[in-house]
Amino acid sequence: MPVYSIRGVNVDFPFDAYDCQITYMDRVIESLQQGKNALLESPTGTGKTLCLLCASLAWRRTFGEFLRVGRGGGGTMQLPYGSQPSASQQSEDSTSQKQQQSRYPVIIYASRTHSQLRQVIKELKATSYRPKMAVLGSREQMCIHDEVSKLHGRAQNNACHFLCKKRRCPHNNHVAEFIKNKPELGNEPFDIEDLINIGRHKGPCPYYISRELSKSVDILFAPYNYLIDPGNRRSLNGIPWDNAVLIFDEAHNLESICADAASFDLFPNNLTACIAEAHECIKLCSAKRSIKNSADKQFDPENYAILKALLMALEKKIAELLIGSELGYTKAGSYIYDFLSELNITSDTSKKLIETIDCASLLLEEGNSAQTGPGVQAKAAVSRLESIRDMLDIIFRGGGQNHAKYYRFHVNESQQTHGDALKFLGKSSRTLSWWCFNPGLAMEEFLKLGVRSIILTSGTLSPLDSLAMELNLEFPVRLENPHVISSDQVWVGVVPVGPSGHALNSSYRTRNTIQYKQELGTAIVNFARIVPDGLLVFFPSYSMMDMCVDFWKNRNHSNSASENTIWQRICKHKQPVIEPRQSSNFQSAIEDYRAKLHDSSSGAIFFAVCRGKVCSCSL
Repeated sequence: MPVYSIRGVNVDFPFDAYDCQITYMDRVIESLQQGKNALLESPTGTGKTLCLLCASLAWRRTFGEFLRVGRGGGGTMQLPYGSQPSASQQSEDSTSQKQQQSRYPVIIYASRTHSQLRQVIKELKATSYRPKMAVLGSREQMCIHDEVSKLHGRAQNNACHFLCKKRRCPHNNHVAEFIKNKPELGNEPFDIEDLINIGRHKGPCPYYISRELSKSVDILFAPYNYLIDPGNRRSLNGIPWDNAVLIFDEAHNLESICADAASFDLFPNNLTACIAEAHECIKLCSAKRSIKNSADKQFDPENYAILKALLMALEKKIAELLIGSELGYTKAGSYIYDFLSELNITSDTSKKLIETIDCASLLLEEGNSAQTGPGVQAKAAVSRLESIRDMLDIIFRGGGQNHAKYYRFHVNESQQTHGDALKFLGKSSRTLSWWCFNPGLAMEEFLKLGVRSIILTSGTLSPLDSLAMELNLEFPVRLENPHVISSDQVWVGVVPVGPSGHALNSSYRTRNTIQYKQELGTAIVNFARIVPDGLLVFFPSYSMMDMCVDFWKNRNHSNSASENTIWQRICKHKQPVIEPRQSSNFQSAIEDYRAKLHDSSSGAIFFAVCRGKVCSCSL
């Protein structure tokens, strides 16, 4: 295996490296040695992932050996039977190991999806490096409990918390013993599927195994949202953020993810469900309260009555706003504080509200469990109140209002489905939004944690100056690697009009017109007829994609009853696949597209969303 000396660091690389790969690894090591942030752009196919892993792990190894322990581990000498250390020696060794670990920077490698992380771990297996590692996943992906695994979102999280608190989850109960008996776990690269197989065959919870392993590793793999979302990041207790290295792979959509994580939308159906939950809490604690627990705040119905009254007042205040435009009601971000202060919701009172909501979540979990017996058939609505908690966290972050200048307050008439349509005082349903327009707010949190370096990399980061400005960070180390594909192999063009000569304008004012949707569909039919093999069609949003597909499938828009619909004409030339909204269904959609490409002589067409899941994967 070739070894390259780069800035005094010996880098083992599994292949003969190209010049662009040497340059890329040089910039990675420069960033890490100097403790500076980096923007590294290198086109798809130039081996970014392999370069990142080899360069960062080679640099990490200059601090000392990897934290491999247990049977055959490189960091621990195996003692013969009868020569085991005493309890005091074990305590000293444990302290020494923690001090040793604190001196070593942890590498946190993040990508957008788990399928991307799976590929990264596969690349790690191809290297000579064997750091102590862990990979984080969600309960939705990793839970193996018969009933909790069937739930989704916060309902699943709450059900899990409740069972673990009561020690009624047999899988979680086995985690500590399993980790103790398997100290070598993490010495070799593994994926989420490997942890799930361990759980199913040996019993311990894959989710909590990964959480325990993450507390003592050389490199940790995680999706973006685990690091950027404040709530998820708080749950990663035990990770030494100080002096850590953060690597964001496929970072071309990072700014939108950061802005979304710092924003919220309070939908009317969600607010109504929150009011119902507060009312349920009043009933539950009135039934539970006794002389014995009368002093317990969790069982004081007055707290939940105040919470319910505040939520009802908020619903009423939103409904009473005068919206004079179809574009909605928009104000400066700071208006949110005036709006809430009239309900006596301030930075100080929000702390009491958050405390009440936390108690409400526990109360609802227990109440729901009592109704359903020893099982955990939790309802999806059990966790709606936590969306209010998240909203308050965003608004009153840090106890100040300085961040409000980067926000916009917005209320609009909600587009509800028929079964979801709600009315209040005869007014239409409305959504309250507080949108962040500075993704740098999320990135600044990492500086407060004391991280050493932040490396952003992708095939398409340019223009680097504007990206650095948006993220509000200094990036002294930069690279724009040339593409290995020559210019005569690529053609880029803009099609301004459709087959009938009408403009293909997807702006807000024209995208809903019959003329636009018909012209776009006919243009795609022509492309599908001419372009061989695969065809990707990207829409601005999921709603836009759904609207167009529904239109193209509707026979009412054909010129005659016997004429094929636009959708049928597309299918005549290409087999279609539509990007699913749910991440859990995405991998099967990718596999379906690939299968149709290989099995069909005409090829396939993938309808997807800009900056969605398809944009960040390799088809």
